[in-house]
Amino acid sequence: MKAAVIVFPGSNREGDMALALEQATGQKPAMLWHADHELPSGTDLVVLPGGFSYGDYLRCGAIAGRAAIMDAVRAHAARGGLVLGVCNGFQILCESGLLPGVLMRNANLRFICKMQHLKVERNDTAFTRQYAKGQVIEVAIAHGEGNYEADDATIQRIEGEGLVAFRYCDANGVLGGAANPNGSRNDIAGIYSGKRNVLGLMPHPENLIDPLVGGIDGRALFESLAKAA
Repeated sequence: MKAAVIVFPGSNREGDMALALEQATGQKPAMLWHADHELPSGTDLVVLPGGFSYGDYLRCGAIAGRAAIMDAVRAHAARGGLVLGVCNGFQILCESGLLPGVLMRNANLRFICKMQHLKVERNDTAFTRQYAKGQVIEVAIAHGEGNYEADDATIQRIEGEGLVAFRYCDANGVLGGAANPNGSRNDIAGIYSGKRNVLGLMPHPENLIDPLVGGIDGRALFESLAKAA
C-alpha cells in the first residue's frame, strides 16, 4: 500500500501515524505539507492525523479543511481512494465536506484524555476486516471537541445506511451513559462516507499498536488497510 500522511501547522500525531502505517505495510508513507497541491502518483491511502491544525482557530479543522492539499484529497476520495482522518483529522474531514456533521465541544466542556472502549459496528470495510463485527476494542482518546452532532435527517441517513463505524461503549459493549465520554450523538465515535472509502474517527488507533504502550487493539485497522491494497 502506498500511503500519504498530510501534515498541517499544529499536527502532532503524524509520527505515530507514520509508524503504524509502516508497521502494517512495510513501507514508509509519504509526508506531505498542507501547502502541497498534489498527491504522489499511485497513492492508495491518504491520512489526516491528529493534533491542533492551525491552532484550532475559528473551529477545529475549519482552516485545514480549506488548505491547498485538500482539493487533491477530495479528488482522491471521489475516485474511490481511501481516506482516514483521526481526531483532528476527523474534524478536518467534516469541515472539508468529505463527511457530514460536525465535532462540537465535549458535553462536559473539558478536554478528555484516557483509554476508551469502542464497539466495531461492521467488519466488511477496508478499515475493519481484521476485526469481528461487534468486537469491543480499547484505544485512546484525547480531545476537547469530539462531540459528534448532525441534523436529524443526517443522523437517520447515517444509521439507515450503516455508516457508523465505531461507537463508544464500556468494556462489556454496553452503550450510553458513562460509556459515552463526550456526549456524541448515538454514541458515535466514527463514521464512513457513503461509499465507505472515507473514515473519520475521534479515538487514536495509531497509539495502540504495540504491547509496550498498553495494547494492540488499534493494529487491526492498519492491517485491514494493508490487506485492502
